[in-house]
Amino acid sequence: MQKLRAGDGEGETQAETRVEEAFLESAAIAFRRDRLLASLTLIAGIGLALAVPFALRAGAEFFLPVTAALVIAIALVPLLEWFERRRVPSGLAALTCVILFITVANVAVAAIVLPATEWVRLLPERIGRIRNTLDPLLEVYSDLERFTDRIVGEFGAGEKGPRTVTVETPNSMVDLIATSAPHAAIQLFFAILVIFFFLSGWTRMRKATITTRTSFDGAMTTARVIQQVVDATSTYLGTITLVNISIGLIVALLVWAIGMDTPLMWGGIVAVLNYIPYLGPIASILLLALGGLMTFPDPWYALLPAACFAVIHIVEANVITPALVGRRLTINPLLILVALSFWTFVWGTTGALLAVPLLIITKTVLDAAGKPDIAGFLFEEGTLTSHSHEEED
Repeated sequence: MQKLRAGDGEGETQAETRVEEAFLESAAIAFRRDRLLASLTLIAGIGLALAVPFALRAGAEFFLPVTAALVIAIALVPLLEWFERRRVPSGLAALTCVILFITVANVAVAAIVLPATEWVRLLPERIGRIRNTLDPLLEVYSDLERFTDRIVGEFGAGEKGPRTVTVETPNSMVDLIATSAPHAAIQLFFAILVIFFFLSGWTRMRKATITTRTSFDGAMTTARVIQQVVDATSTYLGTITLVNISIGLIVALLVWAIGMDTPLMWGGIVAVLNYIPYLGPIASILLLALGGLMTFPDPWYALLPAACFAVIHIVEANVITPALVGRRLTINPLLILVALSFWTFVWGTTGALLAVPLLIITKTVLDAAGKPDIAGFLFEEGTLTSHSHEEED
């Protein structure tokens, strides 16, 4: 009897062992399958990431106006909702937002482009003045210049006769506008239509997106993500716009007080370029320095507008903007540089202007929906991480 019981105990132990081994084997198979699927997904994602910039660049005629229009429309959503809360129909509210945006854009273009055309026309005539103005600052390099010329002359002694460099006058602004205006007008009209239809159908689209979710949690998550995208984008663009307009007005007053022509143009240039992180302020400083050298004979006085703006930008970038934008919209500078390089490569200057808003939209969606855990995939078992703003707070 005892032997029978002992045999039963051993059989049960062996059965438990076999079940445990089968369970471990199935878990290992499932883990290898998950890793294989994650590997294929990672490879496909890398390939997609490498292909996307070239596809966006090749299809810029379609993707650029659509993307710019969507970013502008998202930024105008709070204004649309303000009109709708006052019983204005969605179509009329959207039309009003579009008209206000077009009016502001036209005023900005008129204040910047038309005076800038005259400055560009005067640039070839004032190259000599700029050189004469810079001569006192370049005297310290005269010996080095003569030494370099002597070395170059020795290397080029075997050449027969001097070489003539012909500098062709660039096409006039009228010719440039005449050739590019029809295409630009079509893209602009298309972008305006996208903004209008997006805003006019915004309330219905958001309601349909939320109500079509199959679960209450899914509906609440969708509503939260939509609201976070709108809040983050509109807050950033609204705040930065107010800051840039204020800086532009200050620069315009300083330029007017110094005695440079077209102060509103310089203020507008500074305001627009300040939307581009890092590179925009540098471009503003260089342009202000060029304008000062074209206007004033004294080199130190000519560089005064650029120096004043540099001081203003340092105060704005380190004190004013961080205090107004706040902690929620603080972005890693490395991400900003990567986004700036990416979108500048894809769409040039317009892409640089859109870089930070697109980065904010992408970051907001990924924070809510989850983002690939590359380090976890390579070194651990994780493949996807997700955390909400509520957990961060």
